[in-house]
Amino acid sequence: MIKPCWRPGGYGIGRGRGGDGVGRMDGLLWYKDLGRHVHGEFSMAAIQANQLLEDQCQLESGRLSYLDSGPYGTFVGVYDGHGGPETSRFVNETLLNNVKRFASEEKGLSANVIRKAFSATENSFLSLVRKQWHCVPQLASVGSCCLAGIISDGFLYIANAGDSRVVLGRSERALGETMAIQLSTEHNASDESVRQELRVAHPHDPQIVVKKHKVWRVKGIIQVSRSIGDAYLKRAEFNREPLLPKLRVSEPFMKPILNAEPSISVQKLCPDDQFLIFASDGLWEHLSNQDAVDIVQHYPRRGIGKRLVKAALREAAKKREMRYSDLKKIDRGVRRHFHDDITVVVVYLDQAMKTSGSPASIKCSLGVGAT
Repeated sequence: MIKPCWRPGGYGIGRGRGGDGVGRMDGLLWYKDLGRHVHGEFSMAAIQANQLLEDQCQLESGRLSYLDSGPYGTFVGVYDGHGGPETSRFVNETLLNNVKRFASEEKGLSANVIRKAFSATENSFLSLVRKQWHCVPQLASVGSCCLAGIISDGFLYIANAGDSRVVLGRSERALGETMAIQLSTEHNASDESVRQELRVAHPHDPQIVVKKHKVWRVKGIIQVSRSIGDAYLKRAEFNREPLLPKLRVSEPFMKPILNAEPSISVQKLCPDDQFLIFASDGLWEHLSNQDAVDIVQHYPRRGIGKRLVKAALREAAKKREMRYSDLKKIDRGVRRHFHDDITVVVVYLDQAMKTSGSPASIKCSLGVGAT
């Protein structure tokens, strides 16, 4: 049996139950080289670029409901915050509990269970914004992309709102290669289909998507079209004083500009499915899907999350015509001009085809603060 081994204290790196460490820090880099989940092994890493790390992630393996009968499996979440860390932290503490609640009610996992969990998490955060409106109005301008994956009973469930991404490494035996297969649908205004979706939903708003400084943005403000939070772009009651004018949309709106509806896929895993790479968009800005899969395939498992982060940083340094060693010397805050926060979770699918009734579990979540 694998004991529950780590969970941070507060929002900083702490120690978990049983006194086990939660990973290691190397400057602005946090990493967990290798851990066990009920279907195999995993590796995690995150690098901070913002003054406060806005990314959060978690992995929990074991029972995924409040019923003794299960279901059992592994849950992975990557939450890429924007405008601050509050929403991603909230999702990190809330989404999985909602999955378990609805899985208990429906006595199993389904796309509908995950959809309900996203909706409940969104509604809970918007309720928090309302409660804090007069003392912390800026909470209305904070949001988070939300990527979640569940491996259970030989099936893989993927849900995404925003522009984080999960890529599958699948063995192509005839070719002797491992192919990259993107499993998540992204919601970023850089994609023509997303821009068209927004124009159809807002036919009377010619400024629903605007290109500013060569980047497409929703209302000229934000690149993603779906998220948790961002209350000021969803409910007009939060697009007013006391929220600062610079954070508000100038024109009134009658319907939500953004939404929290995830794109969900469900697929049966096959023996050739080797591993999954979950990551915030900070990784994919610098590495292609196939580049990331090749790294995971060709290097040892221990420390593979850290290796992916460092590969992305090397590419970021190369783009700015600087040395990787010099990039590492740049402090958080200023570092954001060179790359975004990057979070990676690599999950190996060693036993994903097997149904697990074992109570073995491991729970972990990441929260790096400014200390």
